[in-house]
Formats: sequence, C-alpha cells, structure tokens
Amino acid sequence: MIRYLFTRFLHALFVLWGAFTLSFVLLQVMPGDAVLVKFQDPELGLSPQQIADMRATYGADESAITQYAHVLGRTLHGNLGYSIETGLPVGQMLHAAYPTTLRLAIVSFTGALAFAAICCALAILLSGNPVGRYLAAAIGAIPGITSGIPVFWLEIVAIQLVSFHWKLIPVVGLSGWSAVLLPGLALAIPISAPLAQVFMAAAHRVEALPFIDVLRARGVSPLRILYAHILPNALPPTLTVSGLVFGEILAGAVVTETVFGLDGLGQLAQQAVASQDVAVLQAIILISVSGFVSIGFASEIIQPLLDPRIGRSARQRKY
Repeated sequence: MIRYLFTRFLHALFVLWGAFTLSFVLLQVMPGDAVLVKFQDPELGLSPQQIADMRATYGADESAITQYAHVLGRTLHGNLGYSIETGLPVGQMLHAAYPTTLRLAIVSFTGALAFAAICCALAILLSGNPVGRYLAAAIGAIPGITSGIPVFWLEIVAIQLVSFHWKLIPVVGLSGWSAVLLPGLALAIPISAPLAQVFMAAAHRVEALPFIDVLRARGVSPLRILYAHILPNALPPTLTVSGLVFGEILAGAVVTETVFGLDGLGQLAQQAVASQDVAVLQAIILISVSGFVSIGFASEIIQPLLDPRIGRSARQRKY
C-alpha cells in the first residue's frame, strides 16, 4: 500500500512538472511583450535604456531556455516572481486572493456533493414502488438538465431571486464565508451533475447485488440499507470524479467571482490575462493544477479506506 501511494505521489509530481512546463511554453508563445506593453507607454516617459533595464530586471531579454531554468529554480524555492502590472510579489497577491477562492471551492464542492447524495437517495428510495419510479426517473434527469445550464445565467437568476426578490441572502457588504455562500451554492448546482450521475449509476449497481436482496429478505428497512450499505459502496467511484469536479470549480470561479464581484483567484486571473501578466498567470495555473492533483491524490488515499479491496488489489499489482 505504501509503495502504491508513493508511486501515485511521483505521478502527481510529474503532472505538476508537466503542467508547469506546458504553461510556460504556451505563455512564451503569446503574441506581444508584456514588459514593452507596460513600459513603452508615452505617458511614463521612459527612455529606451530604461525600458531595456526593465526588460533585464524581469528577465525578458534572456532566451526561453534560460528563462525556464530561472523560473523553475525560483519556483522550487517558493519565489513566484513579481507582477509586471503592479510590481508586487506574486506570492503576496496570491495570499490576498486565494482565501476567497478557497472558501468558494469548499462551499460549492460541499453543496455539489450534498445535492448529488440527495438526488441519489431519493432516486433509490422512490424506485421501490410503481408510482415512485416516475418520480425517480424525473430526479435522475435533473443532473443532465443542470449540466446544461450556463453558470453565469444561473448566478444572475440567483441574485435576482434569492437576494433582491426574496431578500434571503444579501450580495453587498458581506465578507468571509457569508460572501461566498450564495455564489458557492449557485456554482454547486451545475457542477454537481457529474457527481450525481456517477453516484446514481454506482448506487444502482450496488442495489442490484445479491447481498442487498438478502438484507431485504431479512427485513432490514430500506432507509438503513440505503445509508449503511448502498451509499458507502457507491461513494468510491464518486470520489474519483471529484478531481474533475474541482477542475470545473476553478474554471467556474472566474465567471462566479466576476458576477458577484469577489476578489479571488478568478478575478486575479482575468486581470492578468488582460495585462499579459505572465508571472501571475503562471502562478495561478500552478496553484490550480496543484489543487486538482491534491484532490485526486486524496481520493487515492480515501478509496482504500472505504473499500479495502482497492488496497488489496494495489498490493497484488505490487505498485
């Protein structure tokens, strides 16, 4: 088991390195020069020599290979460089922005998992009688419908109904967790679709296994069968999809933070793209991939705890 987890950890490091390298190459081939765009403004009144000095300061006058080596070396030492647009350390900018996005990710992921579990539980419980099967089929269609709803449209509707019309959750003058409650729940609805679909499919497979029929024959209540046997056995496949869902959260954060006016990584990424701030973009990409890989690695650790067969199969393969 330890060797298996160590191998997965090495794979995660390789993914991080690959994402860093690919993002560096893609940012290097972007048209234009961010340093020139920033400092060739006539209003600044800089001389050609001063502009050349600024290019040397940011390492823009070096070859791509030399820049890659410098950026990789300083990143490994925890130095993410300086923003061309603001002149501030990138680490300081990320430290100010990431708590908002982290809270948004936690609220939206928790809400998506809860929504998927509720849909799965209702679909299983209602499928036991002929009338309830129609309701179960309708509930099973909900994830497919929500997956096609545009995130920005759903969030605008949430603001209009929840905040302005019903006056339940305000969207102005909030901070901390209260500021991301409505954005997180609005983002949770569309991203819960893959979780709910995988959860329900796995639950139906577990429900068809012989031991479930034995439990029913022994008179165990449907609710106990659901929460004690079906849902725990259907959870491991759902955890595998959680990494993809986390990627959707990071992608949706750009739109969500723009709609709700939140100062998070999504808003910072939008500003960095507009100003071609390569150092900030590189750092945001690295953080996003790190979160994506961390969720996947955590699911690799949790799955053997939920299903010991996974750990045994891993030892048999001698990872």
